[in-house]
Formats: sequence, structure tokens, C-alpha cells
Amino acid sequence: MTQNTEQLLTDLTDAFNPFYPLPAGDPQYVDCQEVRGDDNITLDLGRNIQRSKQMTYQYQLYAGHRGAGKSTELLRLEDHLKKQGYFVVYFAADEQDINPEDTEYTDILLACTRHFLEAIKDADPKPLRDWMESRWNDLKDLALSEVSFETLNLEMQISQFAKLTANVRNEPSLRQKIREKVNPYTLTLIDALNEFIVNAKNKLPSKYSKLVVIADNLDRIVPFSKDPGGRSNLDEIFLDRSEQLKALKCHVVYTVPISMVHSNRAADLSNNYSNPPQVLPMIMVRKPDGEVHPPGLAKMKELIEKRVKQVDPHLSLETDFFDAAETLEGLCLMSGGHVRNLMLMMQEAIKKTDNLPITAKAAKRAITNLRDVYRKTAGQNEWSILAKVSLSRRILNDEQHRNLLFSRCILEYRYYDDEGEMQPWYDVHPLIKGIPQFKEAIALMQS
Repeated sequence: MTQNTEQLLTDLTDAFNPFYPLPAGDPQYVDCQEVRGDDNITLDLGRNIQRSKQMTYQYQLYAGHRGAGKSTELLRLEDHLKKQGYFVVYFAADEQDINPEDTEYTDILLACTRHFLEAIKDADPKPLRDWMESRWNDLKDLALSEVSFETLNLEMQISQFAKLTANVRNEPSLRQKIREKVNPYTLTLIDALNEFIVNAKNKLPSKYSKLVVIADNLDRIVPFSKDPGGRSNLDEIFLDRSEQLKALKCHVVYTVPISMVHSNRAADLSNNYSNPPQVLPMIMVRKPDGEVHPPGLAKMKELIEKRVKQVDPHLSLETDFFDAAETLEGLCLMSGGHVRNLMLMMQEAIKKTDNLPITAKAAKRAITNLRDVYRKTAGQNEWSILAKVSLSRRILNDEQHRNLLFSRCILEYRYYDDEGEMQPWYDVHPLIKGIPQFKEAIALMQS
């Protein structure tokens, strides 16, 4: 392998980074609206904000499978709203603020507070500074600071919110202690934050008409039951605390786990927030009857081609980059229309390649490696459930199906029929269909 070849393969591997959402305007972006049930975030969420009456705030939920491309779409929404004259505070909550394995409402409120403070420097922080000072005796011993609040300069006083969220995310021993100290005072913190928001609106440049906050990656919060009655941590956050989540004096978009949208709490979510949750489905690479859906397959190919062309515009996808069209199409179809899975398999196939083109053998290795992840993900008692979904293209409204949606063993697709009705349908991830336990479950049902 020459040095030039090694550099090319390194650059191609980086181009398929599965955990990097595309910023707005990125030339690698592919518009998949027509093969995702006509989903358009700037219309579906953005228009609700733009057409809201003065002083009427929109509190909206956005859901979808992890890795489907929600963050990329939300960054497009951010850019769209900014162009329409909105000041947008966007943050990915799991990067600095919450631990998805253990999240409560208080963590989200602290995260919003922190990012408002960091994004709007010209607003008067006094309400939030006063709130922190009033709680200082309770909080200073939780690895914040041993010094008196008055001796800290203004920047250090405000930075205590960032320290709180960092400890909530990274320090299990402090997480619950912080919540216990803050929980009784969440309403007063909301009041202080709203006072800051009102002041911020007055201090923003005249080109900004309204304020929007987008709290991304809350959909990664792992669901679990909180009590024998079946109420979950998600119920506690998004329903029990919905009035507080809606208390901010600005427009808000929260991401929410897809499993909750498919729970018996779906009606409550629709009633409690401004609009029913918006769902980003998979790219439909197959039709419900199992036949290949050419428009969806073309979009998956385009996702690959745009990344390849960014590295080397002279590479032909089906001759230079892959050894055959069948190799390319096999990877696209095995992704199930899940963008992150496609990126993961592409990276793995490139790693198995010494010289281009990527061979069918390298692609097969990539498929096998990711299939093994799904083999380990599904529980022993879930193969029969997956087999039923594969045969019926339907899911039941129960915890087992919701868990399989959350883990992406079951994928959701949408299309509009000839009468203009939106039709959701479901299927098992294509990688699972090659697992022996799944094949055995299918055989038992068909015998």
C-alpha cells in the first residue's frame, strides 16, 4: 500500500464518521423528505414557531430512532430559524449536561440555564446569580467551591451552573445530592431563568424577533420503570414535569425517545404539548411487501457518493470505490435506511480494504460485524416478537415492542398512500434477519 493510498483510505474513513451531525448547508447533506414520509422539519416544527401568535410559545417534541439523522435536521432547523430572525440556543444535552443512563427533569432545567447563560452574554445574569447565591450554602460542599460566594467574581459566580451540570453528568456520587438540593427550588429557578430570558430579549440585536431553545439528544435517555405501577422515568420527565418543561418564556423543541411516542402515553404527550410529537422515520429502502424501493435506495447511494466525492471527486462509486453495483446496494439495503448504521458499515468496510475498490468480501465482513451487535442486543425471549413484526409489519403497544424500537431492532417507516393517508409500518432491522435465532423463530411460526 502506497502512502497516497493509505491517506486516501484514512480520509474516506473520516468522511463516514457516524457520530458527526452535518451542520446546516453542508454539501454532503441529502434531502430524504420524499422517502421519509414527506418529513420536513422546517415546515413541521419551524412553521409552528413562525406562525405562533405574539407571546404564545410553542413547546414541541421531536422523536426518531437514534442515529436516524435528527441532530442534522435540528441543525437545519436552527439555521432556518436564524435566517427568519430568531435567536436560537441549540445544545446537545448528553455531551456536557446529562447522563442518558440516569436523567431527571432537574438535570434538563440546569442544562437549559447553563446554555442560556453561555449563549446570551449581554443579558443581565443577576436573577440567576441571586438564585445561586441563595442556594450557595447547600451547594458549595458538592465539589463546587469552598469559598464564599461573595468572593467570587461575576464570571466565576455564573460558571457555577456549568460546574453543576458537569457534576450531574460525570459524578454519580454527587448527582443525586445535587438533585436533592435543587429539586425543592426548581420553580424559583424557572422564575429566575424567565426573568433572565425576558431581559435577554430586550438586549438581543434588533434583527432577532423571538427566542428559541433546542434541547437535542434527550431522546437518548434510557427508559426504565420507576415503580411497580409501570410509570417510567420518561413519564416523570415529559409528563409529570410537562408544565415546568413548558414554563420557559420562549419557544422550545425537546427531543424525546421514540419508545415514549409509541407508548400508551402518546395521547398525553399530544395533549400536554403544543403539537403531537414529530417523528423522523427511517429512509424507506424497501416497500412493506419486501420489494426494493428504488427512490430510497437511490438516496442511500447518494449519501455515500457525496461523502466519497468530498474526498476525491474523481472516484466513480460503482467502479472505483466499489467492485460492483451489487456490493454498494447490499450495504445500502442492509442498513435498513438507518443512516448511522450505513456510516458504521462503510467505515468497517474501508478498514477491511488495503486498496480500492471495496470488495464484496470486505462489505460482507462489515455487515457481519454489525449483525453481531444486534445478535447481542436482542434478548432470548424477543426473537419470537421480532419474527411476528417481520411477518405482520405491525407492532403492539407494549413495553417489549417499545424497548425493541428504542434499541433499533425494530425500525419505523412511513409513506403516503394513493388517498393521501399517511401509513406507518414497521420491520425488523435487515441485519437481524440473518441471525440464526431469528431464522429459527420465523421457521417455527411458519410451520
